[in-house]
Amino acid sequence: MIVIASDHAAYPLKVSLLKYFDKNKINYLDLGTNSLESVDYPDYGIKLGKAVMSGKYEYGIAMCGTGIGISIAANKVKGVRAALVTNEKTAALAKEHNNANVIAFGGRTTTLKEAIKIIKAFNKAKYDPRHQKRIDKITNYEAEK
Repeated sequence: MIVIASDHAAYPLKVSLLKYFDKNKINYLDLGTNSLESVDYPDYGIKLGKAVMSGKYEYGIAMCGTGIGISIAANKVKGVRAALVTNEKTAALAKEHNNANVIAFGGRTTTLKEAIKIIKAFNKAKYDPRHQKRIDKITNYEAEK
């Protein structure tokens, strides 16, 4: 199961993705927002990051206008490795090299067709453990705080 959250700027894309998930029987938890009313992306990025770190979800999808702000916010949660992805290649590399547990993209910069391709590429990719020492450095730094 995946967890998904967006701010108001990405709400229309999120609604379209949820319809796609329902049609394709993809299990998800939607953490909001649930309208076009202005909200603050950090609230949703942090909420999503905490959900991912609960261990109940395979990964998270975070969206705001560009994906930048919500990915920064999600990365403030210890253990989250949120990657801003812009296409299939960056999505695959986020998993293969960084073992990302959150992918982020922009509701104003990503079409539904592109978002679906990004998600499929991320799902298909496999983490390459030869990169583990780099991830360990991040994890160790987080532990120092």
